[in-house]
Amino acid sequence: MSRNSQQYEFYQFEELTRDEIEALQAYRLPKTVAQALRAPWYAEHLDAAGIDPDTMTSYEALGDIPFTTKEDLRAGMPWEFLAVPKTEVVRMHYSSGTTGLATAIYHTAADIRRWSECVARGMLQVGVTSDDVFQNMMGYGLFTGGLGLHYPAELIGCLTIPAGAGNTTRQIEIIRNFGATVIHILPSYAMRVAHYCSKNGIDPARDLSLRIAFVGAEPYSRPARARLEQALGVKAYNCYGLSEMCGPGVAMECTAQEGLHLREDHYLAEIIDPDTLQPLPDGEEGELVLTTLTREANPLLRYRTGDISRLLPGPCPCGSQHRRIAPILGRTDDMLIIRGTNVYPMQVERILMAMPEVGSNYLITIETVDEMDQMTVSIELSEEYFTDDVRRLEGLRQRICNKLQQQLLFRPEVKLVEPHSLATSEGKAKRVQNNRQ
Repeated sequence: MSRNSQQYEFYQFEELTRDEIEALQAYRLPKTVAQALRAPWYAEHLDAAGIDPDTMTSYEALGDIPFTTKEDLRAGMPWEFLAVPKTEVVRMHYSSGTTGLATAIYHTAADIRRWSECVARGMLQVGVTSDDVFQNMMGYGLFTGGLGLHYPAELIGCLTIPAGAGNTTRQIEIIRNFGATVIHILPSYAMRVAHYCSKNGIDPARDLSLRIAFVGAEPYSRPARARLEQALGVKAYNCYGLSEMCGPGVAMECTAQEGLHLREDHYLAEIIDPDTLQPLPDGEEGELVLTTLTREANPLLRYRTGDISRLLPGPCPCGSQHRRIAPILGRTDDMLIIRGTNVYPMQVERILMAMPEVGSNYLITIETVDEMDQMTVSIELSEEYFTDDVRRLEGLRQRICNKLQQQLLFRPEVKLVEPHSLATSEGKAKRVQNNRQ
């Protein structure tokens, strides 16, 4: 626990007993169901399901509420899930999806405050104090990652530096000049920073002031975390969130690093079998389903996150009574996370298949190059456009690179290959080959 965590009134929720947590959930659940009924989509669907907010007073009552999915959010764009007047909305974030149609998530001022408090609790729990200098190396804008930890750091009283993503030379310069002690960073970019330090004769443990790294937006393994911690001389803590709930801070690791503590006074969690949709007991892997308990603008009930995890049984060694989830193992769909960006093979296919120069086959290969994710798209040329003219081929390759970058927000490698040179299968086409370490 941080030495000054007790001075923050909101930190008291971190110290609730199990009985107090469950009593607070039972109090807040009917209120959030009533709030959801103010949104046109829920007014229609909850009425059809015969849901009465006054009966939603226990965890078990959740089973009567129908699931909400990403597809529902898309179908209800832009206003069907808004439960307050537009005049009460102070911020909107936008998340991308499989079809390219993004979903908007709205926040009132109270939503922003509660979100910030949730994240600040996690930061305080691992020892961040007002004496720290916080350098935020995540992207800002419609992505929730940057702003998601910016305001909590200010709430704690840290000197907060909105460095944003990329430009490693400048990042190191800022760390050195201002004595940054805490960073928020992608795991793959963290290793890129470590590689930069190694190439330039910088020993992070000796030459930099870093001590804590909040790492999220990409899945990463325990061995990768251990390598990151050793390379940068920090303790790295996993941070989980999704735009539909708020962003980062739904669950965060404590100093024990044995699972991520859910902020259970703000979120109810279930694990279900993604095929049968039946609840699973603690310890079994399945799809994480979340219900907001305090959201005003966009309350969501039994939202299917698509993330695979499990509820960890038993108490945490740190003493917190909030339940923990295991680090996210993957997705129920075929989404890839590359450099913190959600990528779906169909996004690539839509671009390629609209180009007459491209044949019918392609392969996406993901691998680790210099500790960073690298995506390479090997593309068969169509027979009528196949040529030995190197200049024309390079022009086509660059054009494809540009189109993919516009869609994916990062620049993949593109290889043009001869017609019918890629392997084919009798069954489903293998479009993705994931060789990441």
